[in-house]
Amino acid sequence: MQISDQGIINRGQPNTPRAFSTFPALTPLADGSLLATYRIGSSKDSADGTIELKRSDDGGQSWSTPETPFATILNGLNGSIRVGYVTDLGNGHLLLAAMWVDRQTYPGQPLFNEETEGCLPMEIVLADSHDLGRTWSDWRVVPVPPDVGPPSLTNPILVLPSGRLALSIETNKTYLDRGQWLQRVVYLYSEDQGQTWSAPVTTCQDPTGRIFNWDQRAGVCPDGRVVTFTWTYDRQTTQYLNIQRHISSDEGTTWSGPDDLGFPDQAAHPAILLDGRVVLAWVDRFQSHSIRARLAPAADAPFDPATEVELYRQTTDPSQSAAGQGDTGDLLAEMGLWSFGLPFSAALPDGDVMVVYYAGDDACMEVRWARLSL
Repeated sequence: MQISDQGIINRGQPNTPRAFSTFPALTPLADGSLLATYRIGSSKDSADGTIELKRSDDGGQSWSTPETPFATILNGLNGSIRVGYVTDLGNGHLLLAAMWVDRQTYPGQPLFNEETEGCLPMEIVLADSHDLGRTWSDWRVVPVPPDVGPPSLTNPILVLPSGRLALSIETNKTYLDRGQWLQRVVYLYSEDQGQTWSAPVTTCQDPTGRIFNWDQRAGVCPDGRVVTFTWTYDRQTTQYLNIQRHISSDEGTTWSGPDDLGFPDQAAHPAILLDGRVVLAWVDRFQSHSIRARLAPAADAPFDPATEVELYRQTTDPSQSAAGQGDTGDLLAEMGLWSFGLPFSAALPDGDVMVVYYAGDDACMEVRWARLSL
């Protein structure tokens, strides 16, 4: 596996509301184009944040002018959009899931409350396009029960073998809640193309509250299995653990694992090829200070170290970056300091894989892409 090409999707513009381009995702569409989504804002955690769309018709060599078709006011409240993921449902129908953050209830406050480990009120919102992303519907809110808390979105909606859709959500505490955080991952299912959703079904949790399963990335394999890769944190030792893999053969009802992959720390959305091979990129912030990727011959197989490629290496002094130490509140607050990360991988029709990620410094960040030839 090697990098065959690379480039930039969107450059940040310092000292503007588009200074920080972060949190990218990529969807190959049926017409051969690539649709990229990413967040822009005056900082990584700003009240003016929203998501933009860009399209490429030449494999990433050039990108369209950015579009911002989505409202940031929801139910009369001012907010920001943290991240957006597009799922292609076929016949020109795209379903975009996004995480909207309420910036009015606690004005001027950061996303995470360092003292309580709670977060600002959030909603998962959906929009439909029936013309491959050229026009979009208004937002509709996915209802979740109070025990989910403010819901986090870390993955595109999955299309399961049965035709059902699965929406993966991670639970949080409310902003002022000082109680214990029993974090878990839940799935909501839809039988009608995302118009209505089931009650949450817990798919990953440590009931003791010691192990946090953050930013779980998931994909559906050609044989119908669902595979997830989890950024794992041990609250007792205050350490990030190696990435853990779980596999479900029944659309999320039961799961294997956890399987320790042997390398840290935050996984990308996996690229799963038609022959079952899996490319996993990940961020190693505290050892090699880089973004890397490996290839596995199947969803349940080891990722061969001989296939590893380095997509990005931090060139600034790592001592000036987040240290990855302290209690959970410290680590949540540190996320705003990270200058690179959140890779997202997608399998391309020609058998290559494209990985998008953000990188930059404390004044400006950009969204980059790299094409991997297998």
